[in-house]
Formats: sequence, structure tokens, C-alpha cells
Amino acid sequence: MKKYIIITAGGSGSRMGGPVAKQFMEINGKAILHMTFEIFSKAIPDAEIIMVLPASGREIWKEYCLKHFITKKHTLVEGGLTRFHSVQNALNTIKGSGIVAIHDGVRPFVPPLMIRSMFEQATALDVASGTVGVIPVMPAVESMRVVCHESCMTRAVDRKEYMFVQTPQLFDLSSLKKAYSQPYNQLFTDDASVVESAGMHVTTSPGSRYNIKITTPEDMEIGQLFAMLSL
Repeated sequence: MKKYIIITAGGSGSRMGGPVAKQFMEINGKAILHMTFEIFSKAIPDAEIIMVLPASGREIWKEYCLKHFITKKHTLVEGGLTRFHSVQNALNTIKGSGIVAIHDGVRPFVPPLMIRSMFEQATALDVASGTVGVIPVMPAVESMRVVCHESCMTRAVDRKEYMFVQTPQLFDLSSLKKAYSQPYNQLFTDDASVVESAGMHVTTSPGSRYNIKITTPEDMEIGQLFAMLSL
């Protein structure tokens, strides 16, 4: 079965601050995006990789690849107005059928074993019954509260009823393309929400505490520690 990996790095990284977009910031001399690209290249070497970048980042990445001798073939796609549109742009470049994984480019510590396990799980999905994807999740470990806007109060909730969602999220390609033919909705926070809005279902897989999304300066500090541990 043909395998595809879409790495989304179309954002500007405004929450990180500074002159360099977060996907190009370096940890131990290597760009975050390079780390992510390398992990997937090694974990699923036969997969076709599509990289989604903002218009301003395409030349930066090309120059980086030349400087760091990145020779693995991959396709560059320009990002859209939102993450939804960026993934949509990437899907439009893929022909045929297979399994596609979508991953945040700023999650550079996703364990290779987790990636391979999820691809195995995705290959065995019962698409005919409507289960077309698998997503990694983590249980909530801290107390949680819901904001009640009308009264400006908060209310405790049972954290066992909630899970945190990560990437990569893997799907049957044909089903995901069908889901992404819908009009954009601001409630589409990830690929699974797009699929579920189209009436299809996903199953879950164990995520990883190391699979952090580097979004803030504090995340960069944690990433530096992870890199020192050679995760």
C-alpha cells in the first residue's frame, strides 16, 4: 500500500516571537523542521513526503537543504490561509490511493516506533465500516476546569472524560480527500475533526509525552533538554 506523509509547517510562529519562524529555529545546530523530516524519512523510508511551507519559507528550506546535504526527494507545497487549506493544498498533489499521515512540522521528537506502529494500525482500518483514521492521544494528568462565560466562574470536570490529541494522524487517503472537499469550518482544529464532520470515524492509538509541539520559548527549552537526552 502506498504511503504518504504530509508535514505541515505553513505557520509564521507568532507565539514564539523573534525574527526566525519556529520551524527554522535550531536545536543543537539542526532546524526543528529538519529534525522532523529526518525522523519520518528514517521511520518510513518508502513513504512519499510532502512538505507544506509558507511562501516566504520555500527558499529558506531549499537553501537549508543544500547547505545540510538533504538529498531525499520530497515535494514542496505552499501553505494556505489556515491549516485546513494547507492540508488541502497538499492533498491536491497526491494521486491514487493509500495511507496518508499528517504531522506538525514542529513536533520533532515523535518516536519512530510510534510512527511505524500507527502505520501498521492504519493499514488494518475497517474503512468499509466508516472507520478511516487513527490518531494518537494522551490522557489528561492535571485537574481540568471549564469556563462558564455567563457567570465568569469555572467548573471542575472529570479529566477521565478527556484526552489530548497529537499528530501524526493517519487516514485512508481517499476518505481524507472526501472529507477535505467540505467547506472550511473554524471548528476544524485538526484532521480528525474534518473527517468526523464528514460523518466518518477515527480510532485512537497511544501518544507519547515526548511528542511535544514546540510553540513557545518554554517549549524550546524543553526541546533542548530532550535533544541532550538523544530522544
